[in-house]
Amino acid sequence: MEGVVTTGTGISANDVMVMGRMGMAHRKRDRFLIVTLGCPKNQVDSEGISAQLTQSGYRAVSHPEGADFIIVNTCGFLEVARQEAIQTLRALVARRRRGQQVIAAGCLAQLWGDALTRVVPGLDGVIGTRSWADIPTLLEQLGRQAGRRVRPIRPVVHVPEMGSASSDQALLQRDGRRPRASAYLKIADGCSAGCAFCLIPTIKGPARSRPRDVILCEARKLVDQGVREIILIAQDTTAYGYDRGEREGLAVLIEEILQIVPELRWLRLMYAYPGRVSERLIEVMAIHPQVCHYLDLPVQHGHPDVLRRMRRPHDVADLMRCMERLRKAMPDIALRTSLIVGYPGETEQEFQGLLNFIQAVRFDRVGVFLYSPEPGTLAYELPGQVPEHVKRDRYQQVMGLQQSISLACNQSQVGRRLDVLVEGANDGISVARSYRDAPEVDGFVLLHGEHPAGSWLNVHITGATPYDLIATVETSERPFDHITSGSS
Repeated sequence: MEGVVTTGTGISANDVMVMGRMGMAHRKRDRFLIVTLGCPKNQVDSEGISAQLTQSGYRAVSHPEGADFIIVNTCGFLEVARQEAIQTLRALVARRRRGQQVIAAGCLAQLWGDALTRVVPGLDGVIGTRSWADIPTLLEQLGRQAGRRVRPIRPVVHVPEMGSASSDQALLQRDGRRPRASAYLKIADGCSAGCAFCLIPTIKGPARSRPRDVILCEARKLVDQGVREIILIAQDTTAYGYDRGEREGLAVLIEEILQIVPELRWLRLMYAYPGRVSERLIEVMAIHPQVCHYLDLPVQHGHPDVLRRMRRPHDVADLMRCMERLRKAMPDIALRTSLIVGYPGETEQEFQGLLNFIQAVRFDRVGVFLYSPEPGTLAYELPGQVPEHVKRDRYQQVMGLQQSISLACNQSQVGRRLDVLVEGANDGISVARSYRDAPEVDGFVLLHGEHPAGSWLNVHITGATPYDLIATVETSERPFDHITSGSS
């Protein structure tokens, strides 16, 4: 989306240098750029902010040198993410041209508030995750003070009522822009799980489900604009509706989305909480062919004592039964999880329990993280902090074990015919994804020949590596050829 730059490492050094050389004077201060750091949930927030500003009369630009306002949507979840945000903000402040203003927004802004202006001197604005509706007002204030440094605005920490613009975001406006094959659709914000290692409830507040009619309207717009895969995201998608007393809210929402957009090819679920994967949800996933047989189910560990200290579901046998139910209903399902090694107090016996759990469950995909002590979390005060060299050694052991499992899982796909969605092509090779691969976190299906991004291919799997599949094309379909002339 124009005006939104998504990056895992901050804007490029070249962009920053160009900004320093530019001395443009604009007749009207209305141009903005959003730099997005962090997870897909931040990307969705940035698109909502961009839509809100556009509706307020501001204009999105694609490069820093053309922006009057640069908004950095920060991540504050881990120390490495906070350092990335600080470095990006400092670079932008140091290189800004006269009259250009830099605003820190998002999770780190919400977490640190006014303190962020002392870490990054010269910031023009700071606005948190619970104040998105105030962004047009903030830019208007800053615009009146253009050309001179001003004291940063304090972030507002009010949690708006659901249904207001600040919590639900404006519907994404992409009219006239190149259609995308995949899009994230946020169904809720915040989290009420209370995990001992996590700052999300502090940053985002308790779980708040977006109104169903807003989600359905957004799904319809996305498909009309060419989106072929919708990925449902939240801090915990399976908690959807819990704040309204709905215990099967996600299952009902999935069926309603499919009624609204029956032509949607793929609907994918991310960030499911293990204790909330109900029989109804499994049934809905199994009976609707549009729902990818894929589930991201972050369990975090495989030993009950560590899980108790994490304040996570700690009945390991129940976790394994959940996986068994999923595989019984969908024998071809791809299961992804996230794991933490080196959690405070993790003994060699507990770590071995994790290895045994991985071997027993045999996840298709695993993301492994070294425990990061985060001030403000319960785990930060726990005794038995694990030395960094031990964490790294355990990380390597888990990765080595999972690599062999992933290779075996991929090798079991050889001979299958799968539908894949092309991500892009270069140097005679196309990169695609099957239903087994979520964007940005999983592997690819690699093909000879250059096929258009956004096209569907039916492929024959001929080879496997630990992370990717190799395939030949059987049949193909042009990208976005399902969009009617009447679509917006």
